[in-house]
Amino acid sequence: MRWMRAAGRALLVAAVVAAGYAGFGVRSDAGADGARGPLTLATAGDLTGYLPPLLAEWNESHPDERVTLVELPDSADETRAQMISEMRSGGHRFDVLNIDVAWTSEFAAAGWISPLERSRFPLDTFLRPVVDTATFDGRLYAVPYVTNAGLLYYRKDILDQEGEQPPRTWAELARQARTIAPRHGLDGYGGQFLPYEGLTVNVTEAVHSAGGSILRDDGARVAVDSDAARAGLRFLADGVRDGWIPREALGWKEEESRQAFQDGRLLFLRNWPYVYANADAEGSKVAGRFGAVPLPGPGGPGTSVLGGSNLAVSSHARHPATAADLISYLTGEPVQRKVLTKGSLPPVRAALYEDPELIRAYPYLPTLRQSVLAAVPRPKSPRYDQVSIAVQAVAQDLMALRQTPEQSVARLARELGALSRKR
Repeated sequence: MRWMRAAGRALLVAAVVAAGYAGFGVRSDAGADGARGPLTLATAGDLTGYLPPLLAEWNESHPDERVTLVELPDSADETRAQMISEMRSGGHRFDVLNIDVAWTSEFAAAGWISPLERSRFPLDTFLRPVVDTATFDGRLYAVPYVTNAGLLYYRKDILDQEGEQPPRTWAELARQARTIAPRHGLDGYGGQFLPYEGLTVNVTEAVHSAGGSILRDDGARVAVDSDAARAGLRFLADGVRDGWIPREALGWKEEESRQAFQDGRLLFLRNWPYVYANADAEGSKVAGRFGAVPLPGPGGPGTSVLGGSNLAVSSHARHPATAADLISYLTGEPVQRKVLTKGSLPPVRAALYEDPELIRAYPYLPTLRQSVLAAVPRPKSPRYDQVSIAVQAVAQDLMALRQTPEQSVARLARELGALSRKR
């Protein structure tokens, strides 16, 4: 979405799950004393209530290795803070952690989570990009649990009336948002522009769609000072200046922007897949009247940021072998199917995106698969939280039209350069 509570009732992208492990290379056949036993599973706000039934099934078949659900705040930032406090204290309250994909590098570098054996998990059955979010410094530190990629929601009924197709480029989106939306009493385009992790995501998507990046692949070198970065920031600033991004959107997170679209106030919305079910539900003013496509870019389809969460084992976990088995259970195909059908969360298993029955129930799955496969992770940096704060601060001034794209890129390069030198 850290960003996310990527979304209201359905998105658990900020979910945090806790279960235990002490040591390296968690194995289900580990022979160490205490390797097997009860676990705790902490999650940031399971707002859809899908987890208790999944854990009840596990507990029924593992009476001596029961999992207790511990719900942390549904704010990702608060969840992260509580997890870090617990890890720093050396406590055993959390065993398995379902961490936001952007936290993996930070938690691994700090020694709060333990490396896992790749052979223990069928990673080749997962969507390819999601596996990269679970690694740090060439090692596997987590297992993908839920993925996410941004989609462009659009009012299909209105574009049909105008004889238009959904936009594939920024120019098409800007033209339609500027000219078509006002004729129908709508605002043009909304995203997540309040200064929090969602703004980092929207900015990163714009920069990557233009062919740039925030940091280089190692997360230690600044890459933002580029023409591509300036083009990405200009796209957002122009939207506010020209009026097709409403000023109101500068205060939106996922839920506020979803509600605006669902209430029939927007022509276009960038948001996560959970929006589809909400917008198509009874009582929605756009039910049956909208569609979803990949995000646009400068010359064609753009690039989404990869969202979601990964399951990791705490370095202070009490029962590492059981923790590994729980992760296998939660990432297995039967449970991953329920993650989608009961939790409205995008699964990580590739085969589910080609299942005809699921596609009939969730028509956006092929589009989501396309977006996930083209998505990029956020920078892999042990200081990611500071990187994100810097991006948010600069982007806030940019979209408030207090700085130009050129000034914003220069400032961001300076601030990220200072962070990189602290490494």
